[in-house]
Amino acid sequence: MKLQVAIDRVSLAEAVTLASQLNGKVDIIEMGTSLIKDYGNEAIVKLRAALPDSQLLSDIKTIDEGEYEFNQGFKNGADILTVMGASSLDTIRLCEKVSKEYQKTMMIDLLEVGETKIEKLQEFKSAIFCLHHSIDKSDSWNVVETVSEFHAKFPEIQRLAIAGGIDLSQAEALKKQGLMEIIIVGSSITKAVDSIREAKKFMEVIA
Repeated sequence: MKLQVAIDRVSLAEAVTLASQLNGKVDIIEMGTSLIKDYGNEAIVKLRAALPDSQLLSDIKTIDEGEYEFNQGFKNGADILTVMGASSLDTIRLCEKVSKEYQKTMMIDLLEVGETKIEKLQEFKSAIFCLHHSIDKSDSWNVVETVSEFHAKFPEIQRLAIAGGIDLSQAEALKKQGLMEIIIVGSSITKAVDSIREAKKFMEVIA
């Protein structure tokens, strides 16, 4: 299982510094959507330069213009880009096409996507599917139960990621469950007093 650390809602300088500190210590650094909206594609270039040893995911949340946005993201240095599962199948197919051309990875964000649409999304065999609990929601969720139910309904989807308030105990439970490819952790690491030490704890429990 891999650890993806989401850096969000900070200045670009702070993001680059934290990414540099975490480089090589975690598997994937996520450039959060706020950084894209605040600083644009040039920010991908700067984070890419800071990450010679970790992958870079840019959470661009594409909903339309898939070919253009994925071309821009990969051209500027991202290894993984996100498209919303709510997008049209045509948009996601274009994102998949560009991903294959660059030999990079597409992640489909399943935020607020219903089962009928997920059935159709199963055509994207190489994509990572992200189970995503919105930061705006006030309710909690049982991550292990959510993953178990999803896997039972969609056993053909093999590449899974999960995001939304994942803490150390949840990470350990997901590791034991054995269905997850990537766990995505944000403030539990980035807002910690010692982000490097906290990231190391997560890496130890998912090893």
